[in-house]
Amino acid sequence: MKRLQQSLILWLVLLPLSAFAAQIQGVRLWTAPDHTRVVFDVDQAIEHRVFSLSGPERLVIDLSKAHAGRKLDTAQMHDRHISGMRYAERKDGTLRVVLDLKQPVNPKSFLLRPGGGYGHRLVIDLYEKQAGGRPKVAKSARNIRKWRDVVVAVDAGHGGEDPGAQGRVRHTKEKVVTLQIARRLKRLIDARPGMRAVLTRKGDYYVGLRKRMQLARRDKADLFISIHADAFRDQRARGASVFVLSRHGASSEAARWLAARENAADLVGGVSLDDKDDMLASVLLDLSQSAAQEASLAAAQKVYRNLGRLGKVHARRIQRAAFVVLKSPDIPSMLIETGFISNPTEEANLSNPAYQERLARAIADGVERYFREAPPPGTLLAKLERDRRPQEHVIARGETLSVIAQRYRVSLARLRQVNRIRNDRRIRVGQVLRIPRT
Repeated sequence: MKRLQQSLILWLVLLPLSAFAAQIQGVRLWTAPDHTRVVFDVDQAIEHRVFSLSGPERLVIDLSKAHAGRKLDTAQMHDRHISGMRYAERKDGTLRVVLDLKQPVNPKSFLLRPGGGYGHRLVIDLYEKQAGGRPKVAKSARNIRKWRDVVVAVDAGHGGEDPGAQGRVRHTKEKVVTLQIARRLKRLIDARPGMRAVLTRKGDYYVGLRKRMQLARRDKADLFISIHADAFRDQRARGASVFVLSRHGASSEAARWLAARENAADLVGGVSLDDKDDMLASVLLDLSQSAAQEASLAAAQKVYRNLGRLGKVHARRIQRAAFVVLKSPDIPSMLIETGFISNPTEEANLSNPAYQERLARAIADGVERYFREAPPPGTLLAKLERDRRPQEHVIARGETLSVIAQRYRVSLARLRQVNRIRNDRRIRVGQVLRIPRT
């Protein structure tokens, strides 16, 4: 026994220092609109130092008492900020990682504790340097239109090896019908001032359900619409339906995001969740989901009413379900079952170009009405709606109608007409006047 203990002590003495060092188990790269994020997976908390060098530009990351547990994949380490990555273990036990840069950056580094299926992580965020030395968090205002379009993501269900439902008479495939309607809907939305549509798929190929959500987020969509055609064993079933996310679906998605929020590498309401503690991340996610669900229902109601005018609707109200494509926590979303492809009459309708056009127009009209009533800030629709609304003026002491009319460059007669005022005697200090647009 004593000899065994001596052998163990000798083995520990001779054991390489690297056996006790932190292991770098992998590295990942995320590219966000305003920064690049490099994430090192490590097996324990680690001390590190980050500094920049120029001529050429590079960022040095020294990891104390660390070594690469396996060969790190550096082939994918390049984007608009990074041209490459290299690393080497130094004699003092430090692992030095060098990021070759395309331009100067402002780095930010921090450690994340284990959570969401990950162990310890070292995060390096790279922000583009501006003249003042502050991180660049948005594109130059000169490169952004003053008023942006409302963006609608139109998702044609199924595709490729997934044909969806099939008609019993004409053998019409759901994937074909949904793409045809989606293309018509995009054209109608694009024709409206201040509105623009993007397709999640443009041809006969399959797109993963969560990928569809990601594409909508990539295009900064204000609304997501998924187009489908229903089927049922009873051929008499008919009518369109509109779905929004169920409470159960929202709860399960919230749990999923909170469990793997860094892996998702997405933004919720423009706020990153991966470096927030559980309580704060949960609150932020709940706020985002609540706003998105409220907007989803409002938009769906406008579309549902229009579909009801076009023909029979299958249900008496908006339906709720846990469809994956409805689960984006920061984009209002709806799923439209345009009719029952299993019903011979509706199969014929859904295959008819004229009916497809009327159907697409009913959806587009509903969407436009929703956005005109609740235009997102910064959009052309918001400006147009604001310009349509009359200005207001609070009457101050000593002001007369003629003075106010001259100030706003409107006729006195028009000012009186809008406010139903016959003469100056009927105005008072503090009264609110509506000023007509010229």
